[in-house]
Order: sequence, then C-alpha cells, then structure tokens
Amino acid sequence: MGQGLSCATSQENGLFSAVQVGDFETVEALLKRDANLLHHTTVYDRHSAIHIAAANGQIEILAMLLEKSMNPDVVNRHKQTPLMLAAMHGKISCVKKLIEAGANILMFDSLHGRTCLHYAAYYGHSDCLQAILSAAQSSPVAVSWGYVRFVNTRDARGATPLHLAARQRRPDCLHILLDNGALVCASTGGYGCPGSTPLHLAARGGSLDCIRKLLAWGADRLQRDASGRIPYVVALKHKHGACAALLNPSSAEPLVWPAPLKFISELNEEAKVLLEQALMEANREREKNILKGTAYSLPSPSHSDCGLDDSISEASDTEVCCICFEQICTIEVQDCGHQMCAQCTLALCCHNKPNPTTASLTPPVCPFCRSTIVRLVVAKIKNYDDTDQDIGDMSSSKVRKLRKSRNFCEGSSSFKSLSAVGSFSKMGGRGSGRIAAENEWIDKP
Repeated sequence: MGQGLSCATSQENGLFSAVQVGDFETVEALLKRDANLLHHTTVYDRHSAIHIAAANGQIEILAMLLEKSMNPDVVNRHKQTPLMLAAMHGKISCVKKLIEAGANILMFDSLHGRTCLHYAAYYGHSDCLQAILSAAQSSPVAVSWGYVRFVNTRDARGATPLHLAARQRRPDCLHILLDNGALVCASTGGYGCPGSTPLHLAARGGSLDCIRKLLAWGADRLQRDASGRIPYVVALKHKHGACAALLNPSSAEPLVWPAPLKFISELNEEAKVLLEQALMEANREREKNILKGTAYSLPSPSHSDCGLDDSISEASDTEVCCICFEQICTIEVQDCGHQMCAQCTLALCCHNKPNPTTASLTPPVCPFCRSTIVRLVVAKIKNYDDTDQDIGDMSSSKVRKLRKSRNFCEGSSSFKSLSAVGSFSKMGGRGSGRIAAENEWIDKP
C-alpha cells in the first residue's frame, strides 16, 4: 500500500513538473495513464495542473486541459483561479484562452478579495487588463452587474483596480481604466469614512506619469484621506519633490479632460487620441512653469520636439485654425464640417476643472454655426499631390512640420493656456471656420 502511494505521488509530481516546463508529450502520456491526475493538486498551495499551466504561459497544455473538460474556474488554497494567475504573470495568450473557455471574470480570491482585473492592474499587464475589460463588455457580467460597476470593483480593503494601478506606478493601466469608466476620485474607505484616493497613492509612490494622468482626468488635489492629508502632503512626506510641486494647491489648476465631451454620442477614436495629446501637451507647459526656478526637474517627455523644422513653407499650404491662427485644423465636427485644432476644441468644451454642482450636462455647440456637436472626427487635410489624407495616416515627421503653423495676424491670442474659452460665446455664427467641401476635404457618405 505504501509503495502504491509513493508511485502515485511520483506521477503527480512528474505531471506538475512537466506542465511547468511545457513538456506536452509527457503531460499527455501521464494523463492517458491516469486521468484522475487532472484533479490532483500540490500539497501546500493546492495548485492544479491548469493553475500551473496558466501561471507559466503553457498555452498548448492549457488548451489540452480545457479540452479534457477541466474546470476553468477551479480554485487553489487562496481561492485563486487560473485566470487570476495568468493575469498576475502577464500571460496574455492564457488569459484569452481561459476567457474563451468561459472563465468567470467576477470571482474573488480569499487572500485580498481581488478579481482578475485587480491582478492585471496591480502587476501592470495592460494587455491582460484590456482583454478582461473587452470580455466584460460582452459577458453576462455587464448585464447583471453593470460594466462600470465591474471596472470599479473593490477588494477586501476597498481598493479598486485604479487604486492598485496608481499605487504600483502603472500609468498605462491607469489610462485604460480611466478610459473605461474608473472613478478617479474613489476613496478606499467604506461606510462614509474618507480613505485614500488614487491620487494619494500615486503621490505616495512618486509616479509623475500617474499623477499627470489622474490630474488630467479631474482628480481632486484637495480631497483628504482618513488622516486628513491631501495628496500634496503625502508627496512631501515621502520626499517626492516634483510630485509635490504639481500637487501643491497653490499652483495653477491642471487642465482636465472636458466633461462635455463625455456627452457627445460618438467620439471618433483617432480624434480622441488627438484631443488627449493636446491636453497632455498643454499640461506639460503648465508643469514647466510650475517647476521653473525650483530644484526639481521633469523627466524627458515621451516625444521630443527637438529638430522641428522652423520653416513655414510647408505649413502655409495647410488649413490653419480660424480661432487661434496658430495650429492646423486636426478636429472636424462631423455634421457641419467645421474644423478646429485640438487645443481650441478642448477650450470650447472645458478649459479647467468643472464644478459638479454647476456644470452643464448639455453637449457643446460648434462655435461657427452653433449646431450641437454630436460627433468629432479627425480632419482631413490636403497634401501636395492634391489627395485627401487623414492626419493620423501621415508620417510623424510630416505632422510635426505641419503643426509648426504660421500666425496669420500680429498679436493674435494664443490658446496654449486654453484660457479664452469665454470668447466662444461671442462668436455666434460669424466664424469663418473651414467647412469641408464635398469633393475636396472629406468623403461624403
């Protein structure tokens, strides 16, 4: 009897070792010899073969185990599913395979009360995070729980995936979550007790990139945690000087993603990217002013403006925004065809943090014809071969040159500070914004 137990243990250990290193033939042979090995687990953590395959990215073995009707939601000692382990270790192919097999994305572990979404955000695997969110949009979770509720699911300590991404300095995951409805000012405290916000946690970790994104999405610099501290104080305590300078309530308010844009029924994805880039560039200028003359310096931006061609010959053939006379038109209002630059579009919608008690919930209107803006798209420009081309389709060097536009009138006001939003109300229908001609600028449906 003892010899039989030893033999079974040997086969079990052999299976787990083969799964871990991806020895498909050995795994297949062992399971043919004893199909019950599928239900065996490791002694301490209670990991099954499918847990080990998912954690180590062994997609072929994982697929074979699922074909053998192995439960994709089997749990280990800490109630962790194979999907949680795949998300933890960034094994995107295994994440997708398990989701295809019907793995439950709304299971919670017993260690921290976290879902697979928490794990992907905590460990910074943005591809896994995006795959789980995409699955949530079309799964029963979205119907029964609600998609936004899933995105803001809290763990046992009241932390949402956004809190974990901010705490662990994961700006890419932070952006994905914010883009999918994560609450930027959510507090970790329950029952009305004010806990830490994502901005507090980003300040604690000293992540400038996370702080930039949170501020750009409207995070409140004055919100206090359970100890009564604002994010500025938290950054100072942990000696993150540059972060503290941006979070200082006495410094200029950051520009935020315009609230009215959230009420436009359809925002073209490429147009959204252009608007977000304009927002970050404007905030970057603000950061330079805040940190000027201090001991703190910002890291190099993600894209450098070095080497820009100062010549205006190429820009002179492009349509310049009729509002600021400085930037080329990159955004177009779909129905009326009027075009503006991304900076002026942002100014039109919102130039600073809106007051939630007074902010209008009505969508913005075109400053030229006063029609309601329903859809924003990327404007099409004319290249030198007289052919239409999207801004997004052009080479980056060409776009940079085109952005170096000339100023058409001496003393025209700059919209770099986006502070002249009030002037839009005085324009009425007198604006001469570029209207796309049917045969020249856009393809009519």
